Amino acid sequence: MNKILLIGNLTRDPESNTTSSGVNFTRFNVAVNRPFANSSGERVADYFDVICWRQLADRCAKYLYKGSKVGINGSVQRRQYEDRDGIKRTSFDVVADEVEFLTPKTDGARQAQDNVPSDLHPVDNDDLPF
Repeated sequence: MNKILLIGNLTRDPESNTTSSGVNFTRFNVAVNRPFANSSGERVADYFDVICWRQLADRCAKYLYKGSKVGINGSVQRRQYEDRDGIKRTSFDVVADEVEFLTPKTDGARQAQDNVPSDLHPVDNDDLPF
């Protein structure tokens, strides 16, 4: 069984692209804090490269940004390639089946709340005519 569950924060904005056959994909990197400190007392994080496909890729590209907290359910996939110097390399990617957005919808919603005039006061439901 090949399953992975992660909760972490994006280290940079997602990058979207399209394959030569027209399939959308989005890549991003997630930092996941370890549940313990190292011998120096510092908290350590592990970093995972994540790839999403099709509609999930579109949603991630649209709504995620650096610092977004996400929950990811997916699998690990090994990828082999040659670097610029012709050396064979291996990397591991998390292929996301599901991405749960754990950051509040938008910071704009918080800004809208901050712009509420100060002369407004809460209304008691008993005072409403309906």
